[in-house]
Amino acid sequence: MALIFLRTLFCMVSLGIAVLIFNSPSMRSAPNWVPWVVLLVMIGIPLSAILIDLFIKKKDLTVITSVYFGLLIGVFLTYVAVLALSPLLASFATSPVLPWTPLILGMLLCYVSTSVLMQTRNDFRFIIPYVEFARDVRGLRPNVLDASAIVDGRIAELADTGLFQSRFVVPGSVMEDLQQDSDAVEKPKRMRGRRGLDVLARLRDTPTIDVEILSHSGSAAQNTSVESEIVELARNLGGRVITNEPTLMKIAGVRGVPALNVNDIAVALRPSYVPGDMIDVKIVKQGEEPSQGVGFLDDGTMVVVEHGREMIGRSTTVSVTSTLQTSAGRLVFARTSEYDD
Repeated sequence: MALIFLRTLFCMVSLGIAVLIFNSPSMRSAPNWVPWVVLLVMIGIPLSAILIDLFIKKKDLTVITSVYFGLLIGVFLTYVAVLALSPLLASFATSPVLPWTPLILGMLLCYVSTSVLMQTRNDFRFIIPYVEFARDVRGLRPNVLDASAIVDGRIAELADTGLFQSRFVVPGSVMEDLQQDSDAVEKPKRMRGRRGLDVLARLRDTPTIDVEILSHSGSAAQNTSVESEIVELARNLGGRVITNEPTLMKIAGVRGVPALNVNDIAVALRPSYVPGDMIDVKIVKQGEEPSQGVGFLDDGTMVVVEHGREMIGRSTTVSVTSTLQTSAGRLVFARTSEYDD
């Protein structure tokens, strides 16, 4: 409805300009065919613009930005040019073309300025970033989330701490995957999709960050994977990918896009232990050795307790003797205080 009103107003303004031209003094002495040409031109301009607008379904924001600033620069250059050429134009005061010279000059300069900005819009983005200027952005590098990072849920907990200052961007394809999973027949997939939507709702309620859910353009090739779309979006936005998928990390690394694995953050945030540290742990099962007991800390770290078999099912304070970093995570060796030297 708003577009219909805008297009109608556009046509009315064009007809109003035609009426002004008809009533101008220079038109009184013009041949009879000139008003008809003016009328046809002033009707054709808005109709042509509207038809072009209708045929171009997908609008690129970089192009719109270039056109906008191109017109502004063109109008400014027209004003400067008219001031500079005013002594020369004064010598042609009797010419019937003189009143329309600023309009013709403005049309030419606006076209040239817009054309130059459209052809160099990738270089022009450093002045007005084509996505960031749409809202007040916290931070400089947006975080592009994939489905695995959203469903994991820990990203919402990290956001609650205020660790991220820049906004989160959710691609349209990721949002569609979560919505389809939430309506799936299989229970695991349905639970996964609903959990992802709940995490997104929690992220949007976090006051310290912005969450932007992009619409799915559908312009990507059918053989393009979701991972490639995510990496390409992060590259275009100058941001980074946040994921839990090793494959996506590798694709981002090959294409030179920064990527962050939530699991790596969790590992980095785990506390480090040195021999002599005292920790509380609940021993839940027997270890490989007959006298060993095995427990787990809140972050999932496995603790192997010497002489801990007798304490299976109970919590106790143990003393760390050594640590070992394995491919599965950090392993802590400890012994109960009664056997501590």
